[in-house]
Amino acid sequence: MTDESLPLREQRWFEDYRPGLVLAFGSIRVEEAEVIEFARRYDPQPFHIDADAAAKGAYGGLIASGWHTGSLMMRLLVEHYLSPVSGLGSPGLDELRWLAPVRPGDTLSVRVTVLEARRSQSKPDRGLVRALMEVLNQRREVVMSMKALNVTLCRNPPPAG
Repeated sequence: MTDESLPLREQRWFEDYRPGLVLAFGSIRVEEAEVIEFARRYDPQPFHIDADAAAKGAYGGLIASGWHTGSLMMRLLVEHYLSPVSGLGSPGLDELRWLAPVRPGDTLSVRVTVLEARRSQSKPDRGLVRALMEVLNQRREVVMSMKALNVTLCRNPPPAG
């Protein structure tokens, strides 16, 4: 289910992230200079930093580091999904998969499917939201996926006592 009545991210709380909710958003272009710059600094494998070597390699051309793809995804999540008023970060993720190469010139977007939302028993002013996060290219192919857990404050915490 998609939800046209979902509040803006600046007004989202735990109660707004209901299981089954699907959100699709964002558009970010993968630039060749950024692919090379990121990889030189963090993942200097030839198929990320050397167009000539990459052209002769297994991928037939330059590809972005998976960590770069994850960073681009994170940018879109911050801009469109994670609430600045209720988000408390994440204790981690599971099942990270890089499913297809991301190339310079690709345009990426993100699709988030809320899988589970449960209020914390130890800290009832917040809840845990587990979601499938998918990065898609301009052909709507899923190039990366993961299941993430986010901690989010509740709009209506139970009364103290």
